[in-house]
Amino acid sequence: MDLGLKNKVALVIASSQGLGKAVAKELVKEGAHVMLTSRSEDKLAEVKEELEALHGGKVAYFPCDITKNEDIQKLVARTHEVFGKIDILLNNAGGPPSGKFDSFSDEAWQQAFELNLLSYIRIIREVLPDLRKEGGRIVNIASISVKTPLPNLVLSNTFRNGIVGLSKTLADELAPDKILVNVVAPGKIETDRLKYLNEANAKARELSLAEVDKAAIAGIPLGRYGTPEEFAKAVVFLLSDANTYITGSTLYVDGGAVKAI
Repeated sequence: MDLGLKNKVALVIASSQGLGKAVAKELVKEGAHVMLTSRSEDKLAEVKEELEALHGGKVAYFPCDITKNEDIQKLVARTHEVFGKIDILLNNAGGPPSGKFDSFSDEAWQQAFELNLLSYIRIIREVLPDLRKEGGRIVNIASISVKTPLPNLVLSNTFRNGIVGLSKTLADELAPDKILVNVVAPGKIETDRLKYLNEANAKARELSLAEVDKAAIAGIPLGRYGTPEEFAKAVVFLLSDANTYITGSTLYVDGGAVKAI
């Protein structure tokens, strides 16, 4: 299948590691030009070199703290300088800390809001003038917590659902502009984030990490954790021209873990 991504320009947020990096890699392999971003310039430089070795699309990077609106504006401006346009947006952000409701102050709630919801709103606002020119694609990464709240993750359970509400609304409002907006909700994908959550879960329940891993995998019908590459392939389809009629949807990439209908 030709995904129609050659020479498309994609802005991929939080792309120096984990799921964002995996999506950026698949886009480059398909011939898209990618602007990488995160707070770590050293990591971005390493990822740029790695992706350029694929001999696909062009790769650039610009450090950005997505909790700061002025940084977002500079990021979008730099993408214009390097590539001249933006066709695709992948919104992504590191997950908030684990913990129960009573363990978080107003400051922690505010930080989670700014990182995991407000940043998405601000980035979309900045790229919309580009996407409205010829249509485009937006994928917002959330979590399976939008369907089944996860224990010890009250911050994620709260703000990830905001992403779904935002995306569903924008899918309706932006359809006349030929902009397709979707959410992809990862389950247990093998990343540093999963390792952190499993370690926190093991500590909270006074279990070994091996016991937590065994229990987690037992709840996945496919019997294993997912890989970042598997997740990225699903995202890239939704970001591509091969997707022409899916918008306002939430896709669960979870090995069948979500049991709700």
